[in-house]
Amino acid sequence: MSQVTAAIILAGGLGTRLSGVVQDRPKPLALIDGRPFLEHQMDYWIGQGIQRFVLSVGYRREQIIAHFGDVYRGCAISYAQEEVPLGTGGGLLAAEKKLEETGPFLVLNGDTFFEVDLQALTAIHDSRAALLSVALFEVANNDRYMGVQVRDDGAIVSFKSDPGTSQLANGGVYLMEPQLFEGLPWQAGDKFSLEDDLFAHLLKTGSRLFGITFPGRFIDIGVPDDYFRAAGVINGKPESAQ
Repeated sequence: MSQVTAAIILAGGLGTRLSGVVQDRPKPLALIDGRPFLEHQMDYWIGQGIQRFVLSVGYRREQIIAHFGDVYRGCAISYAQEEVPLGTGGGLLAAEKKLEETGPFLVLNGDTFFEVDLQALTAIHDSRAALLSVALFEVANNDRYMGVQVRDDGAIVSFKSDPGTSQLANGGVYLMEPQLFEGLPWQAGDKFSLEDDLFAHLLKTGSRLFGITFPGRFIDIGVPDDYFRAAGVINGKPESAQ
């Protein structure tokens, strides 16, 4: 089985919807139980075996860089810095070039905590020879998250950015192969969306994309209501995030 030791965290967004309650810092540094959200997220993945992080940063990036520096809990940190907003796809493309690893790596949303078993994710990813595996969660009424439709074998057949009724939603945890970046129609510095543009391109070109459902805790701190609930979810209190 592949050993996954590196993770890219997409932490460059403006956090507009949260700006009314988190005004003095970028969203990934929003305090949850007195600690920046990004610390909680990185702690979890360090516990899963991640040893190095690349942070894709833009808005108020100097605060993130000053807080974490080059090392966090023994894990090396490097930064892909956006001078202008590049979107999630552009940020990922810049961060991928900072990776030294040659095998699969994680990509994480910098405002999402999702309890995913990395060993299980990697095992399924390898067994399916996937180019991209997306961790999914079940949601009763999906009016906020990107819906994902899969076949019985888990192969992804569509992504939907608009509100829908899909019972499976994108949890913002991805396992990617480096080959995914070969022959893309975008170059470093281009602005594009991971969710709307890159995923659509991969589906169109017939890439091996799979969705894997996990039952663990999930929270997206992008809106105030969920931000205020985040401490309970991250600390394992019995409250559904959906």
